[in-house]
Amino acid sequence: MKRTIGVVTGARADFGLYRPILRAIAADPALELHLLVCGMHLAADFGHTVDEIAAEGFPIAERIETLLASDTPAGIAKSMGLGVTGFAQSYARTRPDILLLLGDRYEMFAAAVAALPFVIPIAHIHGGETTEGAIDEAIRHALTKMSHIHFVATEDAGRRVIRMGEQPSRVLVTGAPALDNLHALNLLDRAELERVTGFPFDPAPLLVTVHPVTLEHEDTAAQTDEVMAALSAAHRPVLFTFPNADTSGRRIIDAIRRYTTTHPNAAAVPNLGSLAYFSAMRHAAAVVGNSSSGIIEAASFRVPVVNIGSRQRGRLRARNVIDALPRRDAILAALEQALAPSFREGLAGLVNPYGDGRAAERIVQRLKDTPLDRRLIEKTFYDGPVPSGPAAEP
Repeated sequence: MKRTIGVVTGARADFGLYRPILRAIAADPALELHLLVCGMHLAADFGHTVDEIAAEGFPIAERIETLLASDTPAGIAKSMGLGVTGFAQSYARTRPDILLLLGDRYEMFAAAVAALPFVIPIAHIHGGETTEGAIDEAIRHALTKMSHIHFVATEDAGRRVIRMGEQPSRVLVTGAPALDNLHALNLLDRAELERVTGFPFDPAPLLVTVHPVTLEHEDTAAQTDEVMAALSAAHRPVLFTFPNADTSGRRIIDAIRRYTTTHPNAAAVPNLGSLAYFSAMRHAAAVVGNSSSGIIEAASFRVPVVNIGSRQRGRLRARNVIDALPRRDAILAALEQALAPSFREGLAGLVNPYGDGRAAERIVQRLKDTPLDRRLIEKTFYDGPVPSGPAAEP
């Protein structure tokens, strides 16, 4: 019988990372894909990206409403509760053999919590990383303790997962699946990109994505104002993408709309999609904001990145990343450094530390080969030595 792999996707960002894994699952005769779509995908305000999933031919098993209109702390907490209820009802209808989760968002946490009473084995991608400025940090590590198989992007992340008491045999260094995606995409040239986005790329613009720093959500408006002031002072064209549905995210959307209204050399696209987004990254003068894509994927394009604030603090980064405090003077100074020809020239030969673009095949092989017995479900806390090299194979 086929092994059913339940995959939870809640936003454009995680779906882009999942894409090569979904294709590999769908192509494997021993596996059956059970795709659970929730969160931002189902919201018109964020582009109703469930339509893109369907257009790519992936069968959608369930559409689970998890997102309330409110992005206050109470609204986010209620969305988590709604998600737990929705996923529980889904598992009662169809229990997947393994549940695959990615990253650190609250939709993933809701899916994991609901899976516990059903005794569903959980496989987690991108555990062991740190993002100290966001509630995502706590969610990611909580998911690690609820998970039974760990697909980590780097050796450092693997060792961190083992230090949390996870058995080395359960941890596999796969690299970041986002890099598989980059290898598979036939990126747009500048003319095609301008046609798709309706935005000129000569001169090269800044590609800007700013998400709320959820541990500092009360400062969102002030920090966003500092970013906008620095962008204005830089006198460069700006292409914005919208933030995630996190606490106070709508304040950032409002600020983007004000900026594009008053700056004719700026535009905003709620959802570029993976092909246009990574094409824009390749052709951008620099990537600006606090998105994980600036940390993980941008190194593959050897594009300068200005990483603002604490959201990604603690994450492994390549030398193309320049960190800046969320103050206009610091951001502007970082932009000047990033846009200097000598800085970009110095990125020649840069190697992305997040892997070789073969994560999907490693993940799918482990999903297929792992025995589904009580030894998988009954975890024993590991107190032994942490391997100095890659996380151990079983």
